[in-house]
Amino acid sequence: MSQMLPFLTQDPLPPSKNRRSPIRWTVVALGLIALVLAGVWVAMTVRGLAPEEASSVTAGQTVLIVVETGDSLSTLAQSLETAGVVTSASAFLASADLDERATRIGPGVYTLTTGMDPASVIDVMLDPASRAAPLVLPEGLRIDETVRITSEATGIANADFEKVLSTPSEMSLPDWADGRAEGLLFPASYDIIPGRTAQDVIAAMLNRFGIAADEVGLERRAKKLGRDPYEIMIVASLVQAEVAPEDFRKVARVIYNRLDEGMKLQFDSTVNYALKTDTFFLTDDMLSVDSPYNTFVIDGLPPTPINSPGQEAIEAALDPAKGDWLYFVTVDPATLTTKFTSDYEQFLAWKQEFREGYGATAAPSPGAPQ
Repeated sequence: MSQMLPFLTQDPLPPSKNRRSPIRWTVVALGLIALVLAGVWVAMTVRGLAPEEASSVTAGQTVLIVVETGDSLSTLAQSLETAGVVTSASAFLASADLDERATRIGPGVYTLTTGMDPASVIDVMLDPASRAAPLVLPEGLRIDETVRITSEATGIANADFEKVLSTPSEMSLPDWADGRAEGLLFPASYDIIPGRTAQDVIAAMLNRFGIAADEVGLERRAKKLGRDPYEIMIVASLVQAEVAPEDFRKVARVIYNRLDEGMKLQFDSTVNYALKTDTFFLTDDMLSVDSPYNTFVIDGLPPTPINSPGQEAIEAALDPAKGDWLYFVTVDPATLTTKFTSDYEQFLAWKQEFREGYGATAAPSPGAPQ
């Protein structure tokens, strides 16, 4: 008992030797930091595991999704979420990761509905029925034909297109085109996107032409031939109009040979362009039409392309076949079988053969010259 008396005194206890220990405070501080970090981690984990907030978009509403050339699946996923087709872009991407067919979703305008299951979106977008029919412009259309077909497909008035085409400042044309769009409304397949204007549609065609021109090296190779790009496009349009693709390069050579010889081209296709006709048999009256496009009358090339040539025809104009041909006759209009020669007498014989075979004794045959 006597041993405990010193500890029962009423006097204050002596201070602890560890009260101001820096080690103790450091341990306490680290512990508090650890608790805070743990709390943050728990909060973030819970948030990540929690279901995403449901979309407020009413399910079943029809929406159009536009997929542009070059769009990635991530871009598509974001478009689908923004439109309310799926509630989560990440959910669509997760489905796409499990379905390799998703990589086959191409550019176009798709009709979908809001509130779809991500996996079903892939099925629907791969169904041709969900994709709007594109505008298809074949090679060789005159500019008035391009406008008519495009107007019918898009519902945009002809007058709107004509206004844009008559106003060079509204088009992004190459400098060498000198404000002329004829020949540059490139033949291709175009998606019809609601809300686009005539200016937008023409811009898409000119942009597509720019891609083709870059691919064939139009400006560089035209310079190498000693001609400007617009002359190449004129030649390409004549090639496109006159024969089948397998003879494109030969006709290009005929054109250059005749120009070098100072001969008139005498192409039926240019007269058809001047008269806005499309016939294989031209009368003498038609051949004498007063027009800068009548190559039976004028010297050299017509002032503009007579149609929108495709890339193969442009390539032919840049790389003509080697040969001394000056004349050609399409001896079979059904198959566009064409014969080439440098002999005028041979040309006349083929022309007579054609006339007799097709009962066109009163009409000149296709080919050059008369």
